[in-house]
Amino acid sequence: MLIYPDIDPVAFSVGEFSIRWYGVMYLASYLLALWLARLRGRQGWGVETLESLMFTLFIGLVIGGRLGQVLFYAPEYYFANPLDILQIWKGGMSFHGGLVGVLLAALFWARRHGRGWLEVGDFVAPLAPMGLLLGRIGNFINGEIWGRVADPALPWAMIFPHVDRLPRHPVQLYHAAMEGLALFVILWMYSRKPRPTGAVSGAFLLGYGVFRALVEFFREPDAGIFGFSYTISMGQWLSLPMIIAGLFLLWRAGRAFLRAQDDTAFNVKRTPVFETPPVRKARRPGVRP
Repeated sequence: MLIYPDIDPVAFSVGEFSIRWYGVMYLASYLLALWLARLRGRQGWGVETLESLMFTLFIGLVIGGRLGQVLFYAPEYYFANPLDILQIWKGGMSFHGGLVGVLLAALFWARRHGRGWLEVGDFVAPLAPMGLLLGRIGNFINGEIWGRVADPALPWAMIFPHVDRLPRHPVQLYHAAMEGLALFVILWMYSRKPRPTGAVSGAFLLGYGVFRALVEFFREPDAGIFGFSYTISMGQWLSLPMIIAGLFLLWRAGRAFLRAQDDTAFNVKRTPVFETPPVRKARRPGVRP
């Protein structure tokens, strides 16, 4: 059995100004995602385009993640203490809220740059898991999001002294291993070959939704929805639409692949399924095509 290491959540301080490890992890996530994007950008995405895309998505992530935490998990507290909403450096970010923010930011960016929404999603999906990994490490350093009580015989069961003296699952590390490292390896390998549009996005949604739902069984239940805190948690409820959407996108991509195979067999010419659609020039206001 392990004891939670007493890690100072403050990385360093300059006078009265402090930088927390949680904030450092978010910055590291952005830089790592930008580096991975440049590796994938060899498929025809310019450096300036990538920087614009990643910055837009990062803003959507931060705003959506914080609002998701406020609305999904602690609305009573934040409505009573509205100024605390701005204190994101202390922790408290919802993945599902962040996902909504990223999706809206991606839609906004895609429309302005003449790209397809799913095309953008397929490009950035493999970049997300490593950011999730670092974010969960930030949760671990903050000593938040602890797990259910575990069997003391479990070798990696951990006591969190600031919570109680009971052995618990170090669920932050479960999140990091499954939604972070494992999902990154799966998506990075899967996206190395050409896939029908929407397939990589679908794999991300399905993979994250399943991993998150599984990890929730080891996580201390939250308020849930409609009082079902010990049967279906809030995280599982919010992951269900992701699983459904992921299955739909993979089914859609599978149909496109089979249709392309049939067209090849019968010598029918259509736009190739794996071909990136041409970039459309963004329309300027007042200019008619």
